[in-house]
Parts: sequence; structure tokens; C-alpha cells
Amino acid sequence: MKQHLIVLDLDGTLLTDQKVISDKTKQTLQQAMSSGHQVMIATGRPYRASILYYQQLGLNTPIVNFNGAFVHNPVDTSWGQFHTPIDLNVVHEVVESMHSFNFNNIVAEVLDDVYIHHHDEKLLDIFTFGEPAVTTGDLRNYLKDDPTSLLIHAPVEKVPLIHDHLSFVHAEVIDHRRWGAPWHVIEIVKSGLSKAVGIDRVSKSLGIDRQHIIAFGDEDNDLEMIDYAGVGVAMGNAISPLKNIADEVTLSNNEDGIAELLIDRLNLTVTT
Repeated sequence: MKQHLIVLDLDGTLLTDQKVISDKTKQTLQQAMSSGHQVMIATGRPYRASILYYQQLGLNTPIVNFNGAFVHNPVDTSWGQFHTPIDLNVVHEVVESMHSFNFNNIVAEVLDDVYIHHHDEKLLDIFTFGEPAVTTGDLRNYLKDDPTSLLIHAPVEKVPLIHDHLSFVHAEVIDHRRWGAPWHVIEIVKSGLSKAVGIDRVSKSLGIDRQHIIAFGDEDNDLEMIDYAGVGVAMGNAISPLKNIADEVTLSNNEDGIAELLIDRLNLTVTT
């Protein structure tokens, strides 16, 4: 069988709701690799929050983090490192404009450095995973470097207004996506970036054609990836817009959806 590149989103896709990789899915992915296929992760998470799963699967491929804003190979530095941050002036303009809205907080990440606009213990619990350097204070004063991503946490009723504002005022310089519940967060990266951009770079370096890419996702930051892949697969728990453009819909992240599709597609034999 022709070599395939299997691309995995993390939250809501590879990971169950308990944030673990099920035994069946892990065994299936390892069987796929033993059969000559390549497996990679493409996530909105930073690398420090995805390395655990990269290591659990025993990967040696490049990884796409921050929805395409950072792509590198953790086990092969010669592959290259591709970091595409947002212009700092644009970020300062966005932060300034947010003060016209009722937002909860804003978080900027410069790779593994985290900047939090207002002190917030709940956000700190999420963003200090992997022990990054954390700075708390007005981003207009403390953020001095172009950030990899910017996150706006707002009340759910304010998210559409902020979304519309960003689309109208800053559409040429940034792209933005919404997180799934329970966090009502708008995630911002530089315009033109997506998981698909990072996957394209990786697949070409591996010599795998687009038609032989199988990608799995569940949220709106997976839309470009699912559309780009030769076989774009929406999880059973995916949002409706993703299911509408997917080539296939599999079972949910809690029902080994990845494993079930790969066993069928790649003729794998997995015993659990």
C-alpha cells in the first residue's frame, strides 16, 4: 500500500475527554507506523503542551503547533524551524481596541513565554502547563516581542461582536478562530496561517502527495486541514461545518474514531 501521512488534531480528536490517548487508538497508530505510514500532530496547542502525546506515540515527524504558526521537528533540528509570529504593532492595536468591549482577559504567547493581561488563576492553570515563563500585566506595556499567537477570552455573548470587529478591522493582517466550549476564546495568528500550511510543508519534506494525507479534526481550526487533506475526516463529535466539508465522518473521540477509520482504510490488524 502507498505510504500515507496521518495527521492528528489533539483535543476532541486524538484525545478523549479525559485528555488521554486510548489504548486502541495508540495501538492502531503504532501499527500504522510499523506498516510504513507516517503519523504527525497538528494542533493549536504550543509544543510544550503537546510533547507528552508526541512522546507517547513515539513520533519522529515534524509537528505543527499554534495552528501553523510554529512548525519544527523535535528530534531532528536539521529539518528546520518555521516560526511566523504576529506583528507587535498589530497586537497592540488589537489589545487597545478590546478595551471597547467587555472582555475577560487576553493572553499572548511568544513560543514558550506567556503574557497574561489580567491575573487569572483559571487561565494560569491552563497556560502554565509545561512550565513556561509567565508575565502578568498590561500587554501594551509588557509585551515587547512579536507573539506567536494571541487569545481573547470573553463572555460568550460578546464573542460574536469581537469576532465581527476583528474581521472588519484587522482581516488583512490576522486570522482568528473560536475555541470550543467551555472556553469562549478567540485565537489569533498571523494572516494566511493554518494547520494546512504547516502540513503542506511537512508532507512535501516527506515526499507524500496530498492525496495520500488522512487528517482528523473536530473544530473550526481544522477546517483548512480537513479541506486540504486527500481524506479529510471529521470526528463524530465535530462541529457541523467541519462535517459538511469532510470526506468522511467517523466515531467520536471517546469511541476510537481514529482507530476505526484507519483499521478499515489501511487494512490494519489490531488486537485489543
